[in-house]
Amino acid sequence: MAVQLPLDIKWNESASLERFIAGANAESANWVAAAAEGRNQGPALFLHGPPATGKSHLLQGACKRAAANGTPAAYLPLCQLGGYGAALFEGFEQAGLVAVDDVDVLEVDDGMQHGLFHFFNRAVESGCSLLFAARQPPAQLDLKLADLRSRLSWGVVIALQQPDEQTCLLILRQRASIRGLDLPPATARYLIRRLPRSIAILLDVFDDLDRASLAQGRRLTVPFVRGYLNQQGLLGESAPGTAS
Repeated sequence: MAVQLPLDIKWNESASLERFIAGANAESANWVAAAAEGRNQGPALFLHGPPATGKSHLLQGACKRAAANGTPAAYLPLCQLGGYGAALFEGFEQAGLVAVDDVDVLEVDDGMQHGLFHFFNRAVESGCSLLFAARQPPAQLDLKLADLRSRLSWGVVIALQQPDEQTCLLILRQRASIRGLDLPPATARYLIRRLPRSIAILLDVFDDLDRASLAQGRRLTVPFVRGYLNQQGLLGESAPGTAS
C-alpha cells in the first residue's frame, strides 16, 4: 500500500521511524509510532517545535510505517500546497492515517482553516488517525477560526526538543554510513562544535563537504574540514548552545 502524495511535493525518501535518532525526543517518537500502527490514544497527535527538530521526518516516517502495514496514508505539507485551498482536504478522511505538516501556514489562509476544520470532523467520524506538526502548539497559533484551534488541541500535544551534541553526532554518523563514508568521531565533533546547533545546517554543510572531498580526493579529516569551513567563511567559535 503506497503513501498518498499530492502532485509536486518534496518528499524525503530516507525518512523513516527506524532511522529517526530520537535523543531527548524518544517519548515523542513512541507516540508517533503508536499512531502509525493504529495504537494512538485520542483523535489526534500534534507535534510542535523549532525548525530541524524532526517534525517532518516523523510525519513522513509515520506514513511509511502505516503504508507498510497495509494502512492507506497521506502526507500533506501545507507549505507546499497552499494553492489548493480548502479543497485540498476533500476525501482524505478515507485514509487510515493523514499527516498534516506546516500547520503554521493556516495563519494566513482562512479558507484552508475552514477546510481543515471540516476535514478534522470527517476524519474523527470515519476513524482516520491524524498527525499534525507546526512550530507552535495549537493554543499559540494565530487562527481566526477558534473552533479549529480547539479541535487541534483535542488530542496529545507534544513539544520536540532541539538535539543535543550526542544526538547530532549520531545523526551525522548515520548520514555518513548511509553514504558509505568514513567520518571519524573527531571530525564529527569538530563540525558540531563549530556550526550552529541545527541539524539542517549540519547536514547541508556535511553534504557540501562530501562533494568537496570527492572532488579533491581527500578524506574527511579535521584539517580538511577546517580548511573548507574557513574557505566558505563558516568557521566560528564553539557554540554548543546556538540554535537556528
